[in-house]
Amino acid sequence: MSQKLLKRKTVSIFKLNETNSVANQFLAELRDITVQGDSMRFRHNLRRLGSLLAYEISKELEYEEKEITTPLTTASIPMISAQPILMTILRAGVPFYDGFLEIFDKAYSGFIGAYRRKNEDVPDGFDIYLGYSAFPDITDKELIVIDPMLATGASLAKSLDKILEFGTPKKIHVAATIAAPEGVEYVLKNISAPIKIWTCALDEKLDEHKYIVPGLGDAGDLAYGEKL
Repeated sequence: MSQKLLKRKTVSIFKLNETNSVANQFLAELRDITVQGDSMRFRHNLRRLGSLLAYEISKELEYEEKEITTPLTTASIPMISAQPILMTILRAGVPFYDGFLEIFDKAYSGFIGAYRRKNEDVPDGFDIYLGYSAFPDITDKELIVIDPMLATGASLAKSLDKILEFGTPKKIHVAATIAAPEGVEYVLKNISAPIKIWTCALDEKLDEHKYIVPGLGDAGDLAYGEKL
């Protein structure tokens, strides 16, 4: 599905790279094969983009005025009225999540393990396996689900189904470093709860191997080394 068609069907997407900023430098380094060999740099750029996207999401949270005492007088400052819940999908999501935690440093967090495993009984030869999970109370909270690559959307949708067994959030924010139009469309179609997708870049498409194009490759392997 083209980005043009996707744009006509939904307005529930924020794309950080639509406005020129330093985020483009961090994105460029994530994609660049001459930089990707430095896994520490890769993780650092994921953290920085996480912080920038968290700042953008913070603009849509609820605020209330609070009186702060300074050395000279008092000041009335709008403050977040209720901290969001941060939820990340292991393992590639961890450095991206760290950037969110830098901004929402009072937020509770949850974690879920999800990965594709071979299964010859399903059409594409893979299914989604959910392993470890730990959740705080998400009822009536703003939930931010953090996953660096939104490709097919299948693992994210299944993870959200699992999360929603534990409560009903006020709103779900899905945060991805890079997203494919197919994945965005899949998530919006298969999750009935109020949802908005935030991404640093909405790329062109998925290739025949379900990798995002132009994308950056396997984020987990680039951050932590190739898995067996």
